[in-house]
Amino acid sequence: MELKAPAILVVDDELLNVKLMVQILQKEEYKISIAMNGEEAWNLLQKTPEDFDAVLLDRMMPGIDGLEVLKRMKEHDVLSSVPVIFQTAMTEEDEILEGIQAGAFYYLTKPYRREKLLAVVKTAVTDHAQYKSLLEDANQTIDALNLLTRGWFELKSLDEVDNLAALLAKICPEPDKVVLGLWELLINAIEHGNLGITYEEKSELLTNDLWRDEVNRRIRLPENRSKKVVVEYERSNEEICFLIEDQGNGFNWKPFLEFSPDRVFDTHGRGIAMAGNYSFDRIQYIGKGNKVMAVICCDSKPG
Repeated sequence: MELKAPAILVVDDELLNVKLMVQILQKEEYKISIAMNGEEAWNLLQKTPEDFDAVLLDRMMPGIDGLEVLKRMKEHDVLSSVPVIFQTAMTEEDEILEGIQAGAFYYLTKPYRREKLLAVVKTAVTDHAQYKSLLEDANQTIDALNLLTRGWFELKSLDEVDNLAALLAKICPEPDKVVLGLWELLINAIEHGNLGITYEEKSELLTNDLWRDEVNRRIRLPENRSKKVVVEYERSNEEICFLIEDQGNGFNWKPFLEFSPDRVFDTHGRGIAMAGNYSFDRIQYIGKGNKVMAVICCDSKPG
């Protein structure tokens, strides 16, 4: 089956900016649509919400600005999961935080650098593809899993992360919200916890499209072959609780619980905050940081 090219919507009221972004992006395998204002963008998004894999959205536009378009997307059943890359010339912390709080997990500053534009777009598109794949797997999991009230799981590989995230999301009230946050926490436990990949190393690996290869290489190293991530699951009438523990040395998790203006222009570093602000009602790191509890408040009926 032929794979569809990722579809990008470019929204900017400045024609020169649009031409520049299209010129850079069209050299990659993207299907590009254009909107010259917020109203036009919203009409396109509503017409075919399933068609878009990312939106490059100008923050400042006359009429319906980028922030309003973003807010409308977050209230839409399908568009709420489409990643939005805010493009802005503004560097004020309050204005950046306003966009983050509205759901802009990716940022670009003007003037554009080709490498940065391509890296951020690729990250957003890859994240969205991962989300759709995980959600599809979750929706195909058997309904008998809803009878599970307590479980213990061990995993070591990226494939096992994908499978377990899909499995456990299925038994939650809103699988489409939980699946990506759970995946992010499990990935963090393997790559940073068990394998010791630093923030700076991951930035370089993602830029060079070597992240997955490096994770798999480190998993095979003699010192890492026996390392595992343990996941405990427990459900009561009041809440669903996941306890995830890796065998690493822990890390300073506090800066990553919330979105930081200092990291909004990076290609990663938002997963923990996304999990805490979108997927779960609360997350809590324990001790040195190699153990995290993620909790969903719910009634007695699982998804």
